[in-house]
Amino acid sequence: MPAHFAAVLHAVTLTDDDAAAAARALEGAGAAVGPFERPAGADGPYAVLTADVKLDAGHAAAARGALAGLGIGAALVPVGLREAERKLLIMDVDSTLIQQEVIELLADYAGKREEVTAVTEAAMRGELDFAQSLHARVATLANLPEDVIAKVRDAVVLSLGAEELIEAFHAGGHIVCVVSGGFEQILTPLAERLGLDHWRANELEVADGKLTGRVLGEVVDRAVKERMLREWAGQHGIPLEHCIAVGDGANDLDMLGAAGLGVAFNAKPKVRAEADAAVDLPYLDVVRHLAGV
Repeated sequence: MPAHFAAVLHAVTLTDDDAAAAARALEGAGAAVGPFERPAGADGPYAVLTADVKLDAGHAAAARGALAGLGIGAALVPVGLREAERKLLIMDVDSTLIQQEVIELLADYAGKREEVTAVTEAAMRGELDFAQSLHARVATLANLPEDVIAKVRDAVVLSLGAEELIEAFHAGGHIVCVVSGGFEQILTPLAERLGLDHWRANELEVADGKLTGRVLGEVVDRAVKERMLREWAGQHGIPLEHCIAVGDGANDLDMLGAAGLGVAFNAKPKVRAEADAAVDLPYLDVVRHLAGV
């Protein structure tokens, strides 16, 4: 029996020519393609088109490759995930749920922004071990007064569409989680405000009113991110194939690979190449249309 997918196109503007090009690309990869339609609730600063697609499972990689060559955002998503009664969304935080990298905001106060940014970018490209890079970056924060945490917390800006994405998932009865290589002191108040179901991040050590330049406990790296996905999905009885993971850096790859749909959000090239889908728009709520929410 052919596998059943939805082709989802997303861009600032989408034309009939784009839909026709997508249909030709899919048909060339051996797919049977229905008409492209604009889903309800997709009005906004970007456009979405979806079509029903059936193809032999062995041809899915070729079909995804054909869509990738279109020059617009396009994804092939299993219909089983889109139609699942309950889903779990898990997201990275820095440069995904929020627009900034918190470690860089903190490093500003230590006069180490440029140094820390270079290390962060190398780690997100997968060129450095994440845990080692985190310890090195946090060490630059030693002796900063504890009150910089509140200042950075106030400076954090959500990604465009983040609240809309979370609200849509919760309205549909789904679970929303985040897992971060950043810091609990920043994440917890934000997660509580957004009403997230679960969250996990690193904890900055503080002593005598100052940052020590160390983190407490196990570092949240790529393995921990995947483990939390599996743990939270199991806790709610949601199969991994009904989970959607979103991230931008190399430390998100295990999580993206374990989920039924791994989405690269304005991601590093390595992540974009390995993910099931890529969103290259600044709007995080595109993910809801990929997931059929």
